[in-house]
Amino acid sequence: MFEFKQGLFQFEFTDHHAILGVSLEADFEDIRKRYMRIARRLHPDTCPFDNPQDQEFAKQLLAKLVSPAYNQFSKEGERKEYILLLKTIGDRTVKEQQNLKLQTESAQKLMQASDYQNAYEAAIQELAKNQYESPQKALDFIGQISELNLVYLLRKNQKWGVSPSPSPKVADQTPPPPPAIPKKDSFVEQACRRAEQLMASQNYAQAILELKDAIKREPENSLCHGSLALVYLKQNQPKLATPHINRALQLNPKQPQALDAKKQLEKATPQAGAKSKTAQQTAKKSEGGLFGGLFGGKKK
Repeated sequence: MFEFKQGLFQFEFTDHHAILGVSLEADFEDIRKRYMRIARRLHPDTCPFDNPQDQEFAKQLLAKLVSPAYNQFSKEGERKEYILLLKTIGDRTVKEQQNLKLQTESAQKLMQASDYQNAYEAAIQELAKNQYESPQKALDFIGQISELNLVYLLRKNQKWGVSPSPSPKVADQTPPPPPAIPKKDSFVEQACRRAEQLMASQNYAQAILELKDAIKREPENSLCHGSLALVYLKQNQPKLATPHINRALQLNPKQPQALDAKKQLEKATPQAGAKSKTAQQTAKKSEGGLFGGLFGGKKK
């Protein structure tokens, strides 16, 4: 029902801060207070709108956007995962800034502001005042706020030393991606490399986010599935690892990470290994069961 193309939404990311009209630096108490104000305005029992269409639209805004956004912050586990994903998006704003398009004047001004932090907070507060004054205009305000969030993340990451790379010549220390590789493939490969480094430092939660983001872009990439299976095993989550092992080996029966994950899983569950052996013996007669045990199923 609601679709956004501006700001952080263009990264296939739901900008819950923009939906609630709060800055990316807002603490949970500020977010809670903001949600309560919006909920009172949009709830059918307390909304001030006389037009039945506005009343219905306000109800949908609360149910489909505002309440889910607040739930993302109110649950600690989901909040942590969201913040990690937001950090990843922040890195991408710098790497892909040449392709970013700013549609609003407020975002363009923030890009040029000398004191971008104070300018950002002031711009968010100004837009938030009128964000839900009219239900029909709320979506436009959400898009404008998300553009401010995008610019803020971009400038913040540049401040902390992430190379803005306005042209290929800037990347002296980091070699540019091979020109023959499409941009989409280049991102997936980079995500897998980042995930491998994160696994080495035992930052498994961030590695999972990197690989999930890569799989969204390229669902048929066996390396992504195999790597994600390994991360889940590191977190002692074999049930989550198993479908990715199966998918990786279906795409590439010799995929190294998936084979390693399969071996680890069978070693950790001897019964699964025994079932696998039995299934392999049966397969000689029936040509069924590609892997056996947890990886069983007749070949179609």
